[in-house]
Amino acid sequence: MIRNREIQLFLLLQLLISVAATVITAIFFPIQAALILFITAAALMLVSFYFTKWRYREIEKLSSYLRKITNGDYSLDIRDNAEGELSILKNDIFKVTLMLSEQSSYLQQDKVRLTDAISDISHQLKTPLTSMVVMADLLSNPNLDPAKRKEFTHNIQVQLERIEWLVSSLLKIAKIDADIVQFKKEKVPANILVQHALQSVLIPMDIKQLSLEISGDETVTFQVDLNWTVEALINILKNCIEHTDEGGAISISFTENALYTELTIEDTGKGIAKEDLPYIFKRFYKGKNAGEESVGIGLALSYSIIKNQQGNIEVKSEIGKGTTFRIKFYKQVI
Repeated sequence: MIRNREIQLFLLLQLLISVAATVITAIFFPIQAALILFITAAALMLVSFYFTKWRYREIEKLSSYLRKITNGDYSLDIRDNAEGELSILKNDIFKVTLMLSEQSSYLQQDKVRLTDAISDISHQLKTPLTSMVVMADLLSNPNLDPAKRKEFTHNIQVQLERIEWLVSSLLKIAKIDADIVQFKKEKVPANILVQHALQSVLIPMDIKQLSLEISGDETVTFQVDLNWTVEALINILKNCIEHTDEGGAISISFTENALYTELTIEDTGKGIAKEDLPYIFKRFYKGKNAGEESVGIGLALSYSIIKNQQGNIEVKSEIGKGTTFRIKFYKQVI
């Protein structure tokens, strides 16, 4: 600290002022008064020196703390509940440290999610791509039976459609995770929402001869983004159709109260095992009753869409008795 030029100048000025005051006092007053003044001045200089030294030591601690922050160490705590500008500075630095720590944590989580997503995508694409490579190699045989050629061509088309759906769904989830999607708040009648969702699944329902029942007051409305919410409902309905045997039934109902609007989708299918229920909205999770073609992304996409519209989705199921999805969209309090 003594090497600092400002401290040297400060001490020199204090010394000059003290000596000058002592000399002047000795000239006009008794020597005892001059001696008392000198001792008092020396004591004040000493107190000032040690106080300044303490402040510099605290500043050095802050400098050391900031250097550790730049190296990624956010574990230190320098909060100070005492009064004074130095304490305010410590608390402000601590707040900035917390903010940087949270940002670092978020970045790390994003890296983990990105790594997991790349791993999941590569795993999901590997199987259909390998299958198509094998079938393409077989199709190159000029002596291949026409029936087999037609079968392989059809299988390649199916795998391509599967890859297209998978990539499209993953891109949608990535946009939602990155907060790129701006969900609209539209007043959509419940029956319109349901009809839009059903348009994409009527054919597979007809193939399996599933009966459909829709119930609810026509005045019920949802405050949602129509297109994205339809996307969520389609994936839920596809899941219900996939797990419901021929001749089964699917029912859709909607209600409204002062707090939320609820839409319920229920099937009479195979049901979901109790141990699978906590994980069915996880990406790429496949339960025990999942079909061979399932990749475990549809319900995850539905979950992301609903949650990002301040909604909630619950599922209840029992093996052999079917599954019920309850979707709630909470109303904004004005």
